[in-house]
Amino acid sequence: MTVSYTLKVANSRFGGFSKLLFRWKGSIYKLLYKEFIVFVVLYALLSLVYRQLLTEEQKRLYTKVAQYCNRSTDLIPMSFVLGFYVTLIVNRWWAQYTSIPLPDQLMCVISSNVHGKDERGRILRRTLIRYVNLSAVLILRSVSTRVLKRFPTMDHVVEAGFMTQDERKKFESLHSDFNKYWIPCVWFTNLAAQARRDGCIRDDVALRLLMDELNLYRAKCSMLFHYDWISIPLVYTQVVTIAVYSFFAFCLIGRQFLEPLEPGQEGDLDMYIPLSTLLQFFFYAGWLKVAEQIINPFGEDDDDFETNKLIDRNLQVSLLSVDDMYQNLPPAVKDKYWNESTAQPPYTTATAAETLKPSFLGSTFDMRMCEDTEQNQPVDASPSVPRTQTPLLSRFFTAASPAISIKNFGRGSRGHPHLRRPRADSGFPSPYPKRSEDPESVACIEEEEMEDEERQASKPSTCGSRSGETHPPEASETRRKELPLIQVKAPSSDSIGADRLEACEP
Repeated sequence: MTVSYTLKVANSRFGGFSKLLFRWKGSIYKLLYKEFIVFVVLYALLSLVYRQLLTEEQKRLYTKVAQYCNRSTDLIPMSFVLGFYVTLIVNRWWAQYTSIPLPDQLMCVISSNVHGKDERGRILRRTLIRYVNLSAVLILRSVSTRVLKRFPTMDHVVEAGFMTQDERKKFESLHSDFNKYWIPCVWFTNLAAQARRDGCIRDDVALRLLMDELNLYRAKCSMLFHYDWISIPLVYTQVVTIAVYSFFAFCLIGRQFLEPLEPGQEGDLDMYIPLSTLLQFFFYAGWLKVAEQIINPFGEDDDDFETNKLIDRNLQVSLLSVDDMYQNLPPAVKDKYWNESTAQPPYTTATAAETLKPSFLGSTFDMRMCEDTEQNQPVDASPSVPRTQTPLLSRFFTAASPAISIKNFGRGSRGHPHLRRPRADSGFPSPYPKRSEDPESVACIEEEEMEDEERQASKPSTCGSRSGETHPPEASETRRKELPLIQVKAPSSDSIGADRLEACEP
């Protein structure tokens, strides 16, 4: 039977877990006491042999061996090996529990979509849900020792009412070398298709919903079968077991209280009982026993799954849902809060203090805003100034212009005609009115632009348009002057080459 102590730890209090230490059923003491007794007895025997039976020369030799064994325990990574192994097993244990098929979703779909108040409709609904429970019984017989002991043969399954004699004949007539838990699911699909043809299932949407829920149920049955078939690799289990047993075999020899090798040498304190070693055995060996218990939760340990109780619960609840509760509804009336705008259920005296607690409205609800009134005033963005995106290098310049010429990225490069710094006398308002002008930077930029214009004017240009026409230098200069000075957005490094004009041939 599964041991539950959830109520004992509902509230956290001083020494809350201390009461759990004295429970026997499902405890680590019940699981480990035999191994613990064996370890203590072996340690005591070695201690007696060392103290009473060995000569001085033999004690010196034993001391050297014990020191070697004690050093060897540090070479075994117990925490890493055991920790990863137990984590893997616990995750697998919970995944197996969530894979146990429950008929709750299917029984709701059957009760709402398989119609018929007469005896035929009742038989149809009960047969469908019985096939579902029969499939779960067949798969649990294959993986759980408790269920197999309850239903050792198919005669017991028939006697329990999960299967009729005719269904048993059909089941046994189908020869297969594999597990046949899926046969009731196929019976379910055929019977649902017949009900659709007869009109008991009124549309294809309802039939599709029924098939989808059945496939989810069958998938869980299949997952249980695969969890039972594919175990954690035996190699890993053997490695962990050998690591734990070899560690404590070294501890039996190396953790003895020994006499010093030299007569005048000060030895360790003789405690007779190695408390730290016993606690270490309790922790590591107990960790291994926990993994041993839950690696297959379908056995008969204290914390294994109650599969027989699940079978009883599923059959009873599912039959009630599709039979007694079919269209058996209470009258629909006005609720208690019909005329109230806000529903407020009453509290008892034990819970009246909870009404004094304020409702949670958000983590920033009680945050104090800035007391400076100027910081709380709304600010509208100026619609007349276009938003510009400047490159990172513009942050290091103090000029008023947000745009940077190609020359700023490297001297000697040819400037792009579209990337012109807006002049102060052009009438274009600066988007940074509070930023101060740097006269040296402005003069440097203007000087470079003038040099570039003079060099372009003195050099004959043969650049033409895209159609191949040629223009004199004066026309090129006039065209440059006609370009708008509003385009101040600096392109990225990838778009500079794409936007550059065609190369001029001399």
